[in-house]
Amino acid sequence: MVDITHKNNTLRTATAQAIVQVGTKETIEAIITKNIPKGDVFEMAKTAGLFAAKRTSDMIPDCHPLPIEYTSVNYAINNLEITIEMTVKTIYKTGVEVEAMHGASVVALTMYDMLKPIDKNVEIKHIKLLNKRGGKSTYKDNGAPYTAGVIVCSDSISAGHKKDKAGKEIVKKLETCAVKVNRYTIIPDEKDQIRNQVKELIKEGNDLVIFTGGTGLSPRDNTPEALLPLIDRRIPGIEETIRAYGQDRMPYAMLSRSVAGVIGDTLVLALPGSTNGAKESMEAIFPSVLHVFRILQGGKHDGK
Repeated sequence: MVDITHKNNTLRTATAQAIVQVGTKETIEAIITKNIPKGDVFEMAKTAGLFAAKRTSDMIPDCHPLPIEYTSVNYAINNLEITIEMTVKTIYKTGVEVEAMHGASVVALTMYDMLKPIDKNVEIKHIKLLNKRGGKSTYKDNGAPYTAGVIVCSDSISAGHKKDKAGKEIVKKLETCAVKVNRYTIIPDEKDQIRNQVKELIKEGNDLVIFTGGTGLSPRDNTPEALLPLIDRRIPGIEETIRAYGQDRMPYAMLSRSVAGVIGDTLVLALPGSTNGAKESMEAIFPSVLHVFRILQGGKHDGK
């Protein structure tokens, strides 16, 4: 199976469609009046579809087991065609489009099985996904291109004793989000240098300024102390998300003092200096954090 451990839980919704075509109007009438030897076609098929949606991972090898938290099945009759629409919802790391399609197909197959004793011309067709929502594409900001500066705060790396990996992970993630990195700099853990970097990058017009390192509790971890006096408004939700995401993966993430806030219209982030800490922090908040720029410009959250 595909590794989804880096993903965040979100509300995922998918609706799939299947069409059952019968051979005669008498079959439609029998369905409506529940005059079928095997029972109530619509209710029996609906129940089968529910079971199918919940058991999708048992049938499809690459589907992840996930909690099915809502299903609905709706029918529409048009002449000799019965249109089935199945909606599935979950709060999880991956979508439910296959679950919705599997459920819709089993609804159709159950109807076929129940109708075949009275109609030899029943046909299943057009099983397809109608829509899905809640994944990365839903919360991807499609606004103007953004620019960023990435600053590595480390005495040992700036002195040449170690190579930077955390900053490069941040740059890599920014590039996948179509954010242009205008500057990548390594500096020691000095408050004055940290503050100077912020001021220079904001003056150059960068949308994001991201620091990695100096957010721990050692005597030389100065990044939060350097940044906090400059920040106009902190964004606690970003900080909480970073720590919560990290805490799910290792028990020491609670000790990080990651900082998030805005200076004017520039988003400033201070992330952990470890490679995994920086990488996971970026995974926790990007690309959805780019929505902050829409809000700073007076936009609204999409509440769909």
